Amino acid sequence: MTVTKTYYHRPRVQRDERGEGVISAAIAVLVMAFIGVGMWVAFNATFQHAASHVNNQVNCIGQTSGTC
Repeated sequence: MTVTKTYYHRPRVQRDERGEGVISAAIAVLVMAFIGVGMWVAFNATFQHAASHVNNQVNCIGQTSGTC
């Protein structure tokens, strides 16, 4: 009985994936930052609009003219 060894051919270029998790995490952080900026802009615009209406209503308290 003859025993032969089987050699598995390895590819010459091995792909290095050590930084993949860090890159994915950085992309996720950037996406969340852009979403946060968008939410802040929307909130700020809504708040400014609501504040102007509240100021208008407060200024109308006690007035009898039809400008309010």
